[in-house]
Amino acid sequence: MFRKLFERNHALVRQRSGPLAKERCLYLLHLARQGMARRTLKVAAHYLLAIAERLRLGARPRQRIGLAEIKHCAHRWGRRTRAVMISQPSTGRRRFIWQATQWLQFMGRLEEPPQSPMPHAKIVAAFGDYMRQEQGLSPRTVAYRTFTVQDFLTELKRRARSLRIVSARELDQWLVGKVNRGGYARSTIRTRASTLRSFFRYAEQKAWCSEGLADTIKSPRCYSGESLPLGPTWREVRQLLSNLKGDHASAIRDRAIILLLAVYGLRAGEVTGMRLEDFDWERELLRVRRPKQRKAQEYPLVRSVGDAVVRYLRKVRPDSERREVFLTCRAPFRPLHSGTLWPVVARRLRGLKVELPHYGPHCLRHACATRLLNQGLSLKEIGDHLGHTNPDTTRIYAKVDLAQLREVGQIDLRGLA
Repeated sequence: MFRKLFERNHALVRQRSGPLAKERCLYLLHLARQGMARRTLKVAAHYLLAIAERLRLGARPRQRIGLAEIKHCAHRWGRRTRAVMISQPSTGRRRFIWQATQWLQFMGRLEEPPQSPMPHAKIVAAFGDYMRQEQGLSPRTVAYRTFTVQDFLTELKRRARSLRIVSARELDQWLVGKVNRGGYARSTIRTRASTLRSFFRYAEQKAWCSEGLADTIKSPRCYSGESLPLGPTWREVRQLLSNLKGDHASAIRDRAIILLLAVYGLRAGEVTGMRLEDFDWERELLRVRRPKQRKAQEYPLVRSVGDAVVRYLRKVRPDSERREVFLTCRAPFRPLHSGTLWPVVARRLRGLKVELPHYGPHCLRHACATRLLNQGLSLKEIGDHLGHTNPDTTRIYAKVDLAQLREVGQIDLRGLA
């Protein structure tokens, strides 16, 4: 491996004669399998040699190294006037720490810091199991609700208060604090209040708190139409796609992602969760995994979407053992997660100078629903397309197209009077 990276003899000799040469070579091979470029591997090799020398890893063959020692060593190393292949000492220190922790973790020699137990961890875990097994909620909903409950219980512990004696006033103060200090919207507070109400009903069953506490949790008033799902028009979506034409790797990948979001109205997690076997090219079908409903749904594969995905698979997607369709464009190549799609969509939508309340991938789902409504599809058909199980979820789109409602309101009815 060193022979492939270093051409000059003195550099090659230094790498081979340095401490833990075999271990450094194995780690560089591991990085190379992830698709890292030669220059990146060469920089990593310089850092690994410095780490092995500065931490005296050869003289401590089985000893685990803690993060505090790594940071101390990085600080001393970063003060050198001739840091390897860097211009700023602070940058060198950060890279030293990152390379050291990754390599030591790869070798099993990183001393992990002790994890302090979260307050009421067993209670939160039990509530999570209840939501999964008894209520059948999706993993995303369970994660959000357990986060909300953990946030509240952490605040209780900070105030040295017990769950058994918590009062309705304290619950109200916590929700009000989210508005005053956190700037949360009423719709968010309503969701959090609903989560606490569900948790305290469960806590009452387990006798963890006083009875009747759940019924005292009141949600803020949210007015009808206050949070209508607004997205870009279909003309703006087409303009967005036209701006993604090009041969750049990220443009090719992002075009395929945005088409899936806009044409099928998929959620971000449904796109990032797609696997190679979900595309049936012979029958021209697309299989979408619905985590909320815990089932899969098949769609006809639209030609423009299929062409965009094929172009991505052939020209951009790196060779990888991962079965997820969409991977990062830079090594180490790993699957995208739902959070990474937000900047993909938001950055390009903002480039159109479009005024929207939200710019994430979910607004393309709203654009898809509005387009289907304008084409004359029934709410049942739109709900089936979007994967809704509750018709009330789809019915809100009947209020969205305000332009058409204004045209109806401007019809001259004097002849009918």
